[in-house]
Amino acid sequence: MRWLKPLAIGALCLTVAACTTSPTGRQRLTLVSDAQLDQMGAQAFEQYQQERPMVGGATQRYVQCVADALVRALPPEQRQSQNWQIRVFKAEDANAFALPGGYMGVHTGLLEVARNQDQLAAVIGHEITHVLARHANERVSTQTATQLGLSVLSSAAGLEGAGGEQIMGALGMGAQYGILMPFSRSHESEADELGLYLMAEAGFDPRASLALWNNMSAQGGAQPPAWLSSHPSHGQRSQALQARMGDALSRYERARQAGRTPSCSRS
Repeated sequence: MRWLKPLAIGALCLTVAACTTSPTGRQRLTLVSDAQLDQMGAQAFEQYQQERPMVGGATQRYVQCVADALVRALPPEQRQSQNWQIRVFKAEDANAFALPGGYMGVHTGLLEVARNQDQLAAVIGHEITHVLARHANERVSTQTATQLGLSVLSSAAGLEGAGGEQIMGALGMGAQYGILMPFSRSHESEADELGLYLMAEAGFDPRASLALWNNMSAQGGAQPPAWLSSHPSHGQRSQALQARMGDALSRYERARQAGRTPSCSRS
């Protein structure tokens, strides 16, 4: 087992070197090259467009209008740091996504829940800040570090064979719910906060974010317990947004006074 100590020291040094701070001050692990992830994001976006039917015309222009207004509100270095693109895909689920590099998608089902430009801005602002906060890098890095840790633990404990696989399976569940899932909830909460401020600074009414989650709740659908979910519950999100609404409204008023008044029409 003499090899374990050098491995542990090397892993610790790697972790410390890759430890960075998120936009909200949270410590995080980022092991992967952003350029590599951006390339993977571009490839995944291209494949998604090939496999899913897209919607153009007035619907694409409407979503693009909202996204453009949000991107314009970013500082110049953030506007220029990504290849911002957004597409609308025909799908019934109320969903949206963002990939490294600034590639975003909105499903048509979301437009039945996000009923106006401000509610849609709450979703797209959330997705933009996922990209800017490097959440994909953190998620990949955390999964990589977790798998490495479980592999080392398995070897050190001599857990080979069927019995060992069962024990490591239990440890894997512990790692998932104790490490990976909470990180994902942290990402979602962070993107909610940053997205709220971004939509306000772009001139969209931040109060629409609360209406959006009311719509989501009214739509129904069972949710797992919060501790087993990769997303905070609708109620948790609304409470967190409400706690930050005063600051968001101040930013919104300043944006309106500065002439940032987006007008995006679905027709």
